[in-house]
Amino acid sequence: MTGVAGVLMAIGGIIMLVGGIMFLIVAFKESVLWGLGSMFVPFVSLVFLIKFWGQAKKPFFIQLAGLPFYLIGWVMMLKAAASVGM
Repeated sequence: MTGVAGVLMAIGGIIMLVGGIMFLIVAFKESVLWGLGSMFVPFVSLVFLIKFWGQAKKPFFIQLAGLPFYLIGWVMMLKAAASVGM
């Protein structure tokens, strides 16, 4: 059970990572400051997403698509840990 959970979490993490990299590429294409801000300053990526929705929606939805895989794997991991008595 934990093997399947780990695989789901890995798949979700990889999908979210790809979406995040794509998001940064879009931000850096807009300007270096948007890219650096998205990397290092809290909430700048949210402002970028809202302001440049047309360019940023595809990477955002890719990140969002990975989230269910990760969450399902995480819940499976928690259930397995609870059944063992950790």
